[in-house]
Amino acid sequence: MKKVKIAWGITGAGEKIEKTVEMMKKINEEYKDRVDIEVFISKSGDQVIKYYGLSNELETNFENIWVEINANSPFLAGQIQVGKYEFFLIAPTTSNTVAKISMRMGDTLISNAAIMGQKADVPIYLLPADYEEGVTVTKLPNGKDLKISIRKEDVEHVKKLAKMYKTFIIKEPEDIKKIFAEYFDK
Repeated sequence: MKKVKIAWGITGAGEKIEKTVEMMKKINEEYKDRVDIEVFISKSGDQVIKYYGLSNELETNFENIWVEINANSPFLAGQIQVGKYEFFLIAPTTSNTVAKISMRMGDTLISNAAIMGQKADVPIYLLPADYEEGVTVTKLPNGKDLKISIRKEDVEHVKKLAKMYKTFIIKEPEDIKKIFAEYFDK
């Protein structure tokens, strides 16, 4: 049986990165006979993955991993547009990437692929680090807390994306499981 391909984009968001990687490992194991998850990491995402010590976990659990060279390399946008992937999941997503997609600025691998995917009516799922206005506390790799103030401007971009055709916002890494169940547990 031919497996369905999913593109998973990782940007430079440290918030929820560890929980997201854990969730994706579980999903990869559960759906391994039906789904092939290909991982695409932005330049900033690569730095964050290394900072959190997650490179080995990704390499151990996912067969196909690419790191951004530029907005078109690897050629993710074209592969998404021609229907190679069932959907594009970007988790976690920085406020920078969210803003770029909402403002149609495809100057990075992930933002370019998302915008091109939207143009081809491919479902795009995003897990923004900056989901709602207010103060949040995130854990650094050393275990210390970091207080972050999420601004209304960042949330406005999330809301703008949520109104776009076949573009869906999820709040927590656990929500990723629901996406896979919707597509593959029929």
